Amino acid sequence: MRFNSLVTQDQRHLKWRVLDPLEQLLMVLCGICISGFSIVVLLDVITRAIGTPWLLAQEVTMTFFIYGIFSGVAAATRRNDHLYLAVLAESMTGYKRLAFEMFNRLVVLAVAGGLVWYGYLNFLDGFKSLRMPSMTPLASLYIAVPICGALVALFTIEQMVNGWRHGFAEPKDAPHHQSMGSEVL
Repeated sequence: MRFNSLVTQDQRHLKWRVLDPLEQLLMVLCGICISGFSIVVLLDVITRAIGTPWLLAQEVTMTFFIYGIFSGVAAATRRNDHLYLAVLAESMTGYKRLAFEMFNRLVVLAVAGGLVWYGYLNFLDGFKSLRMPSMTPLASLYIAVPICGALVALFTIEQMVNGWRHGFAEPKDAPHHQSMGSEVL
């Protein structure tokens, strides 16, 4: 397996190669979380069926689930695999498309800011409550929220900068849009 085998090459013109290892790591983390979640749920069912329930199973399942969700959100942002009104944007050209794509990403950036700020506040508050039966602070789960927000913000800024410089359209689809972004600068 190549080092960057999980890094998508779609919309390469909107990505910095220096962030490829981070995308690779997020994809591996998503795979670990999905696998871990599934295995722990299966083990929970089995241990309950044989009459010796695994008490930590729900905590472990929740941890895999939460970290899987938030690492998946960050990975989807980097891969541009989320709901972005992409079909509408792809039907536009020139400055209209540039404005629409930038507006979409500004909205995502605002949401990322909310995830960072309110996630951090929630993380700090999480030290007041403990998970049962392990007695670990809920903050151990809540830390995933501001980290996700920071990664979403980073990947959104990456796309905004590169989209402004090179245009948002794939170079092979509409080469005249690529020069559009550099004319704006």
